[in-house]
This record gives sequence, C-alpha cells and structure tokens, in this order.
Amino acid sequence: MKAEAQAGLGELLRQGVLWRGSSPGQTQTAVVSSGFTALDEQIGGGWPEGALTEILSRQGLGFSLLLPLLAHLSRRQQWLAWVNPPHVPYAPALEARRIDTARVLLVRARQGEQGLWAAEQALRSGNCALVMLWAERISVARIRRLQLAAEEAGCMAVLFLPLQHRQQASVAALRLQITPAGNGLQAQVLKRRAGWGGRSLYIPCCG
Repeated sequence: MKAEAQAGLGELLRQGVLWRGSSPGQTQTAVVSSGFTALDEQIGGGWPEGALTEILSRQGLGFSLLLPLLAHLSRRQQWLAWVNPPHVPYAPALEARRIDTARVLLVRARQGEQGLWAAEQALRSGNCALVMLWAERISVARIRRLQLAAEEAGCMAVLFLPLQHRQQASVAALRLQITPAGNGLQAQVLKRRAGWGGRSLYIPCCG
C-alpha cells in the first residue's frame, strides 16, 4: 500500500495537481527590487527571480508596480514578453519610464490556451528576462507548469488573473491582490515564500 500511495502522489505531482513545499534551506532567495520600499519589505526583498508571481486584480490593475522592474530588466539583452495584455503597450509612456521598448515582445493569441502555450514556450526559450501573461481563467495544473518553466529557465514570470481566482489553489512563489485605493493601490500579500501572507499595504502610485 505504501508503494502504491507513493506512486499515486508522484503522478499527482507530475500532473501539477499537488505542490511539494521546500525546506527553508531550499527556498529560492534571489529577488529583484520592486522599486517600492514598503512593498519590498512585505514580499521578501523584491520580485522573486526564476519563479511565478500572481497578481489578482481587475483588468490588469497593478501593472504600474512592475514599471521599475521592466526598466531594470530591459537593460539585459533579453526579451520582455507580453502575452495577451488588455491594452496595447504605449511606447512613449514606457520610454518615459526608461524602459527599452526594443526589448518588448508582444504576443497576441486568439484563444486562451494559445496564450498559455505561448507563455510557457517563452519561459522555456531562455531568451526572456520576464514573461507577463494576462488570462481570464487557468487551471492549477497549468499554473504549476508555468512555475516549473520559470524555475527551469531562471526566468521571471507574472500572471495577471481576475480577483475571483483568489479562492483557487496556486503554487506561485508570490501572490498579490491589488485593488484601487485613493490615488494609489492597496496591495495584499496572499502568499510569499519563507513568510506569511495576509499583510496589506498602501502604495501611492498610479494604477
């Protein structure tokens, strides 16, 4: 029975239905500063490298939190892949934030599954510093695949999802819920590696 149970767990892990946590010594610690001191303090020092981050919001709200990261990563000789963004990137605005638009790769997919496939391939290519994907729905197994692809390639991945996905399980290294608040954003840390979720903070920036 023990051997059968182990085989069954192994199959579930392979499918991405289950996630096995790491011990503290195995935790991924490489991060890139978000550019927001208060946010860095709550998410473990910055955006996790070689890992998947989920941002739960309405219509991609919270993208502005990634602008300093995009400026930093665009200095690398790698692509910044945007898969199915809700709006066409506005080059002058990006350039004003010191983002090299020559490194921006825009991917439009007609169907949701095509977008998920494109994001996974971009992560595995080894040619991207960051892959951002906007999706309306996604399975736990697919999230697991994106997380594994990010880990294997050492690439940063950001997945934007609607707020209703908060109740869905996820193996992402970092999960944030973003909502509008006054002239800025309210960010709640739902999950982070080597730390507790549940913290909420106000970030005075445009949404």
